[in-house]
Amino acid sequence: MGKKGGQVLITEEGLRHDGRRPDELRQVRMEVDVLENADGSALVEFGGTKVLAAVYGPREPIQKYIVLPDKAVLRVRYHMAPFSTSERKSPAPSRREVELSKVIREALESVVLSDLYPRTVIDVFIEVLQADGGTRTTGLTAASLALADAGIPLRALVGAVAVGKIGGTLVLDIDEVEDNYAEADMPVGAAPDIGLVTLFQINGVMTKEEVAKGLDMALNAIERIVEMEKEVLRSKYARVGEV
Repeated sequence: MGKKGGQVLITEEGLRHDGRRPDELRQVRMEVDVLENADGSALVEFGGTKVLAAVYGPREPIQKYIVLPDKAVLRVRYHMAPFSTSERKSPAPSRREVELSKVIREALESVVLSDLYPRTVIDVFIEVLQADGGTRTTGLTAASLALADAGIPLRALVGAVAVGKIGGTLVLDIDEVEDNYAEADMPVGAAPDIGLVTLFQINGVMTKEEVAKGLDMALNAIERIVEMEKEVLRSKYARVGEV
């Protein structure tokens, strides 16, 4: 069951190649305030995927022509480090990185209260340090956490995760091995505290029933992810209060 290219992806017992159940997240680790020179920063790990996000601003840009009179301009750069994959990646931004920068920016714009900072820019840099599947969703989660760490007012925190389809089985938080053989994958980002889906994409073919079930799986997991973000932020401010 669920065997592709000699790799057993779903066992007869319904377990995945790494021992997880279909609806189980990888081990998640989060940390904030990891960069001294950034206004806000976060390191987020989903299994082997490690992503660093840094936020600078709001600040007045050197290029005055890019500002808006009624709100801040949110700029996002998603980038994979040359050492993030098994084969060295070119440091130059790829077409995919440019596209994902736009996707993540649009997912964040719906929660950032940018109208509080007219004529400024907020820069978000997302660096994939190690890629093992789910880099865009880990990047979005890290960016949300870094914005909160920078004190940027948000309508709500955003979390994200991808659901994949392997051998007809829906699985949560797919890794690179599963992504390579998946019949479909569905990245989802959401702000559960305000009931808002900020990112929704489907690559591959899924039925309406599979989309509905996969969305349920993702949103349930995102609630847990956002609670982890809150706990990390609470821990930071508790430490500050003790100083």
